[in-house]
Amino acid sequence: MKTITLKPKKEESVLRFHPWIFSGAVAKISGKVDEGDLVRVEDCKGNFLGVGHYQIGSIAVRILSFSDENIDRNFWQKKICAAYFMRKKLKIVDVQHNNAYRLIHGEGDNLPALVVDVYGDTAILQAHSVGMYNARQILAEIIVEEIPEIKNVFCKSEGTLPFKAQIEPTDEYLIGSQTDCIAKENDILFYADWLKGQKTGFFIDQRENRSLLKTYAKNRNVLNMFCYTGGFSLYAMSGGANLVHSVDSSAKAISLTDKNLSMNFPNDERHKSFAKDAFKFLENIDQKYDLIILDPPAFAKHRDAIKNALQGYKRLNYRAIKQISSGGILFTFSCSQAVSKEQFRLAVFSAAAQTGRNVKILHQLAQAIDHPINIYHPEGEYLKGLVLYVE
Repeated sequence: MKTITLKPKKEESVLRFHPWIFSGAVAKISGKVDEGDLVRVEDCKGNFLGVGHYQIGSIAVRILSFSDENIDRNFWQKKICAAYFMRKKLKIVDVQHNNAYRLIHGEGDNLPALVVDVYGDTAILQAHSVGMYNARQILAEIIVEEIPEIKNVFCKSEGTLPFKAQIEPTDEYLIGSQTDCIAKENDILFYADWLKGQKTGFFIDQRENRSLLKTYAKNRNVLNMFCYTGGFSLYAMSGGANLVHSVDSSAKAISLTDKNLSMNFPNDERHKSFAKDAFKFLENIDQKYDLIILDPPAFAKHRDAIKNALQGYKRLNYRAIKQISSGGILFTFSCSQAVSKEQFRLAVFSAAAQTGRNVKILHQLAQAIDHPINIYHPEGEYLKGLVLYVE
């Protein structure tokens, strides 16, 4: 195993258990290292700091262990079993009522650059580094061995690996084959299209926030913007909403929403969907709605885009706050990791101030508990949300 030596004083973040080594902190590399290789990390005096995967880019190493240990089958098995044990203890895994959950959440489960979502008997594995991609087969085997309900593992990493990686990944079944893609979340059914859908097929990270929305939905007129597969719409319908309108610019997303609504609420005329641009749809909703959900895709995928992203959040929230009915509830989110909680809240504050309406914060929201945040890796807190009451 090759060794990476850090510049003086660049070990401080590692000693605080932050799992990323940035390229600017590297003083030298002993020998030739290929992307995805395991490397030892040492300080300038030769003291061991950690072992992890090497990669090309601003993050040079993702630390897998801060102990001097072998990264072998036993290591992977311990990590996967620990993640599953936590979710069992938190009662997330409940095949009868909830068979959709995140099994592995990267740094949050001390497995940087690895995401595994479960839908019924199928696990969807996404590698965000070459090192994790190279380990995909052994990871799949351990998942099936250790988790009795999982029979299939599908690797969906074509779009998640670094663009500089000199490999050609293929989305494929590592174990098993195509199975029923109907999953269950709190007794609500949905199609999880891991073959062609976004991410792993569904946005599991909003589970608790959807449940909260359900408690506010009764007798309200609901507008779900950027609906994708209609998750919030399904919960609003289940909560007794008077009507639910789902909006997304993608006709494919609207088709998925309609399929999910028909599966759970066949022939229910309370729901209607619109394949339209969100900003245009919000130009004139004229106080038709008293419960609005704004859950847009990431406006800023890197720090250079933060300024434009914040303007986008401000414009979007201004239109919703200005036009929501008196006594309305607004669920508003940012999933941009580059945008901090403080920045997002300031953008929403600015939008509210511009409308001149009285606005109160009822809840401050984050990602679901099966998307844990490593306390030593605050960058893992990517989902920010506010629930607002608008007078």
